[in-house]
Amino acid sequence: MTITIIGIGLIGGSLAITLKENGFAKKIIGVDINSENIDKAYRRRLIDDDMNLDEAIQASDIIILSTPMDVMMDLLPKILDQVKDQIVMDTGSTKVSLLKKIKTHPKRKNYVATHPMAGTEYSGPEAAIPNLFDKKCTVICDRKDSSKKALKKIESLYQSIPMSIIYLDAKSHDIHTAYVSHISHISSFALALTVLEKEKDENRIFELASGGFDSSVRLAKSSPDMWIPIFKQNRDNVLDVLDEHINQLARFRSVLIKQDYQKFHKLIQESNEIKRIIK
Repeated sequence: MTITIIGIGLIGGSLAITLKENGFAKKIIGVDINSENIDKAYRRRLIDDDMNLDEAIQASDIIILSTPMDVMMDLLPKILDQVKDQIVMDTGSTKVSLLKKIKTHPKRKNYVATHPMAGTEYSGPEAAIPNLFDKKCTVICDRKDSSKKALKKIESLYQSIPMSIIYLDAKSHDIHTAYVSHISHISSFALALTVLEKEKDENRIFELASGGFDSSVRLAKSSPDMWIPIFKQNRDNVLDVLDEHINQLARFRSVLIKQDYQKFHKLIQESNEIKRIIK
């Protein structure tokens, strides 16, 4: 298989490593608007060749779109305009707006909407790592709108990694990712701003930060260029879960003001129930 990856960052670059190493791809073509990213991808041997978008589409069996969501909204219809038998997939974190935009496209069946649930707080080709996706989960959305051939090929791509696959409609996907991914990032951004505002001694942050603090603010290192388009496209669902998060913070604040430590204990016990879901 010749695979073009558009957007050679953490996700696109890590897919390039994995699909080349496991033999699914014979050749990886890189497309990126940033020439520096292409240079880094070459130096790290993430790609075998680089081309402009039009050339890469014609030379490929599979085209993987792995750009920020606002760029993806613009590029996906243009890519579908040019494909013949090629299969197109994306790795985006939101789906409703994207799928609505190409719902009536005559080449819609050549496209499979996917979201591999893996990542780190880092970005760019230098952040790409082997085994990022191993034994993780990927979501395929609205599979009935993809051709059987395209669906089977993309399923085999993810199974080769290997990843488990779940199937959701686009609306359900965006709701659930708001709950388990998007709110986590907003919480981390807010916690980082809180600490930076209250603790002016950066050396003390560095000296006293434990593993718990580091894991809590890890996501605050994430790129705003990637996350603002996600929050924009999933705004309603993010606002819904953010309202609930603020409500829960207010409950903790209230019991602390009242010095109701018995209730505080009960709230923490209730939160421990997450252990039933996440081991």
